[in-house]
Amino acid sequence: MLDIKHLTKDRQGFLKRLFAKQGSRNANLRKRLAEPPRKKMRLRILLPAIALVLAIWPLYSLLGPLRLPLSLPGRADAKASVKEVQKLPPLDRFQSLQVSTDLLTSARVVNSRFESLLSDGGSIVYNLDSELQEKVSRFLSERRVPYAVFIALEPKTGKVIGMVSHSTVDPQWSKKAYYQIYPMASLFKIITASAALEQKKVSPDTVIAFNGKKTSVNPRYWDPRSRRSPEMTLTDAMGKSVNPVFGRLASSVVGKEQLLLEAARYGFNQPLFPGTTIVQSTVENPQSDAALKLMGAGLGREVKISPIHAVSMIGAMANKGVMMTPLLAERVTSGTGEVLFSASPLELRRLFSEETSSKLSKMLSTTVNKGTSRRAFHDRKGRALLAKLNIAAKTGSIDGKDPDGQYSWFAAYAPMEDPQIALVALVVNQGKWNVKASNVGEKALEAFFR
Repeated sequence: MLDIKHLTKDRQGFLKRLFAKQGSRNANLRKRLAEPPRKKMRLRILLPAIALVLAIWPLYSLLGPLRLPLSLPGRADAKASVKEVQKLPPLDRFQSLQVSTDLLTSARVVNSRFESLLSDGGSIVYNLDSELQEKVSRFLSERRVPYAVFIALEPKTGKVIGMVSHSTVDPQWSKKAYYQIYPMASLFKIITASAALEQKKVSPDTVIAFNGKKTSVNPRYWDPRSRRSPEMTLTDAMGKSVNPVFGRLASSVVGKEQLLLEAARYGFNQPLFPGTTIVQSTVENPQSDAALKLMGAGLGREVKISPIHAVSMIGAMANKGVMMTPLLAERVTSGTGEVLFSASPLELRRLFSEETSSKLSKMLSTTVNKGTSRRAFHDRKGRALLAKLNIAAKTGSIDGKDPDGQYSWFAAYAPMEDPQIALVALVVNQGKWNVKASNVGEKALEAFFR
């Protein structure tokens, strides 16, 4: 009979041997699962790849910052950035004039209205008369005018209904033509006349004697020398642009101080259009009586004016002495549909009294009928081309530079009884006279009163 102690010992020994063998198999099994032949093949591929990445990482870290500017922002940042770029501020009357003039060359006719697109997807709708704009532009192109500028507006509202620039010599010039200043020539006779009328020292029928030719440019010979010297009313002298008459008017009637004050009322030597690149119109203090006479006659070469200022001035004469703010854009709308500018008539300044405006109108009435622009408004048989239209007008001519050439001005408004349009044309001819400014004005009036 076996001892229970020995039986227990043997049983423990058996169990120990049994679990020892089982554990050995499990250990071997774990070893085979940990490192099978296929896993070793993966490591052979993976380890060189890791080594390659570690080798090129320093170079990647150096090049990484160079790619940052090209990376796109997060979705939220991108939306904020686009919104910031597209957000345009509201425009005042002068800012709208600047923006709409700058983009005028890109304007296209949409539903009979001129429109330009803004960078944010918005648009500018212009006040321009499409037929007037097209006919003047075509006329200047067909005549191959070296340099020309044309602007027209409604006197009572200031709405710009025509704005054309053209150059066969320098296309870049036409882009800035509206902003620059040019010798004013005999348009300054209007300022000389209004200064005298405001002082109530003369009337349109006042007769002034003079000496020399009507086109004389030497003030030494303008004073009358005898009772037989020629004489002329201010109305006829305005229509025929008689230099000696207006030179004497400036010297003997108006005076230097009053003439300079009158020019200041018109907006010379001051920012008449603040916030724009329109160059200030200029007038210099005459240093002698001869210089004063030349200025009064429109022969002062340093008296310069921009086309936008000139047409605003003529518009004031048609509007009983009140100059309106020029409004080229009817409406400016952003890409989000916000109205940035909406045109409404706004007075810029008063130049002179309504009484003076009426008298100036009478003085300007003879230019087309029997004055300096008669030929442009009549056919070869003397028949009026616009017979039913009463036109107040003034011409001017002088040689100048920048650009070089002969400067021809024409300023007018019509009809005189109830002005609907005021316009200014400037043509610079070089050598052969392709066309005068009066011819441009006649074509414009014909197109407008079609």
